[in-house]
Parts: sequence; C-alpha cells; structure tokens
Amino acid sequence: MRTSDTTRRSVSLLSRLCLAPALVLSSIAASAAGTGFDFGGMKLPPGFTATTYVSAEGFDPDQGAPGLPAIVTITFDSRGNLYFARTANRLREIYGSDSAPIYRLPVGPAKITPDREGRFLFGPALPDPDEMAVNEKGEVFVSTSDRWKGYGSVYKLSPSGKARLFAGGPPAPGSPPLLKDPEGIAFDASGNVYVADDDLGVVVKLDRRGRVLNRKFISGQERFRTLTYDPRGFLWVGSDGRFDAPHADGSGRIYRANLADGKLRLLHSGPLASGMSLSPGGNLFAAQRRSGKIFALTPEGKRVEFASFGRQADTRTLAFPPDTEATRKAGIAGDLFVMVFPMLDYPVREIIRISGPFDAYVKQRQ
Repeated sequence: MRTSDTTRRSVSLLSRLCLAPALVLSSIAASAAGTGFDFGGMKLPPGFTATTYVSAEGFDPDQGAPGLPAIVTITFDSRGNLYFARTANRLREIYGSDSAPIYRLPVGPAKITPDREGRFLFGPALPDPDEMAVNEKGEVFVSTSDRWKGYGSVYKLSPSGKARLFAGGPPAPGSPPLLKDPEGIAFDASGNVYVADDDLGVVVKLDRRGRVLNRKFISGQERFRTLTYDPRGFLWVGSDGRFDAPHADGSGRIYRANLADGKLRLLHSGPLASGMSLSPGGNLFAAQRRSGKIFALTPEGKRVEFASFGRQADTRTLAFPPDTEATRKAGIAGDLFVMVFPMLDYPVREIIRISGPFDAYVKQRQ
C-alpha cells in the first residue's frame, strides 16, 4: 500500500538529509537544454549528457514551478511515442481533482501548457493509473487501483485510444479479487502478460486475451512492484520488501525469475526500485526511490553506480525506448528517459533524456 504524498515527501527528504557522502564517480555535472529541471546537482559519468525532454508550464500556479502534476509512469511504443499518466489519488490530495488523464507524445521534446494539453491526451481518464506498458501491437496496458473498493484492474487501450477492462475489476460475489493493488506490467515473447500486485504479494500470469493462466506465477510475502521482461527468458522483479519489513530504502529486493517455472533468484538487496528498464545490451537500469540514484545491474547481479542527484531532486521511474528501426531513425534508441521531480516541489515532475554509451560504461565498470 502507498503512503500519502505528505508522508512520502517528509520521509524522502529526511532520508536524503541523512545520506552518506555523495556517490564517488569520475563524474561531471549534466548540461541542460532549455529551461525546466535544474541539472546543477546531477552527476553523470564522463561521456553522458542530459537534457529536458518533457516539461510544462502553468500547472503549478502557487509556486510557478515547471512540470506536470503527479505524473507517475512512462513507457514507449515501437515508433518512439512516449506515454505517461497522472495518478488520481495524488491529484485528489493536492488539487482536489479526480481526473487522471493519459498522454501520448510524438517523438521530440515537448513543453505542455494548459491550453495545449488536449492535443496530447490519449484515451479516457482512468481511476488512479499506476504503471503502463505497451506491447508489440501498440496496445497500451494500464494498471489502476480502486483500493477503497477493495480491488484493482488492468485496462487495455487500442492504438486509437479505445479502452476496455483486460483483467481484474470487481470480483464475483463471494470470490476474492484477482488484483487489489496492481503495479508493474510486462510481456513475454508469446504475448503473455505479467502483472505484479503490491498488496497480494504475487505476480499474475495471463494470456494475451486476459485469460488467467496462473494467479500465483510468482508468490511470497513480498510487496512486488516493478517488472521488466528480459528476452533471454527471464523476468526482472522489483520488490519493496517483505510485508513485515519497513517500507523504506534498504528493504527492497531485485530478483530475476525464470519464465519457464517462475523460480526467483535474488540478485540485489537494499534499494527500493521505483522504475526498471533493460538497456539494449541487457543490463538493468533502476531508479532508486528516496535516494536520488540511478544504478545498473548486470545479468549476474553486479551493481554499477550510474547517476546521482543533488539533495533537492529525486527520480520516480525510467525507460529505454524499444530498439527499433523507427526509434533508431528518430535518434532516441539507446537513450534513457527519466522522470524527475524537485524534492521541495513534489507535486510537479518532468522527464529528462540521458544520452551516452550505457552498456560500454557498465562493461568498463564491472
């Protein structure tokens, strides 16, 4: 279960103030293009640059900070279109609004304003979107939660934006819900769909039509949150830790599951991975929530430090676009896109683009 923004902001800020000395790397400050996120406190290895990719103005009238309110997840389709969503529970707490729109942006940097927002909206608003993923057909899957009603859902949106319930939703009378707090979504090479449920402590496996193949493909006393498919036959699984552990950085775990049998192999302990994405070379990059770090894990589980943020900023999630002819032509294949927010202005967030030799860097640092 997730805490309120006020609580999360206080815990996050306190933990950041208590951090050990900054990440030790031969690093350089990132350079900004245009206005938006303050890159001054961000450190990247030599050979990498960062620029603002999606920003906004006019959505935070009280403080005037750039950014969109309460965006919570990002993903790409094979053509390089970027999708992200707001989350209703945070908008309700901060702005008194139940609207939870989904956005689709074409390739290229964008600045969104209230009067131009409509051109980027995709499909209907959904109840409290949490995570998103796009399959090879361009269908967008969105996990949502109606926690006050006791169940969660996964919706599927066609490439034109038409939405339908794919899995979960209200259970039959006397039956337990399939999903309560669904989070990460991933697909395998056969089109099967995997959904992590933070509340039930399971990863559910469904076929491409939504038929349940295994309610507990992966199970345990863990708050499973993030999923990333590995074409070598694995599923990377990020956990916020055991149910009896503190919901804080240090309790998290990252596993790799064999898709043949769902058996888990623990590869890394400690960080709360709020976002994970596989690089073109097969290394896992993760956003370490509440610590202002991005790190990589090799397939063998060796951690390589990558980026750090100053005390006034943090990361929410990240994504590599699919490596396709279209994304290579657009010049975004192999780049990492990261959702960031200033620590002292939590409600608004932006998306930055980091470019550089990711896999060569990991190989060098092993």
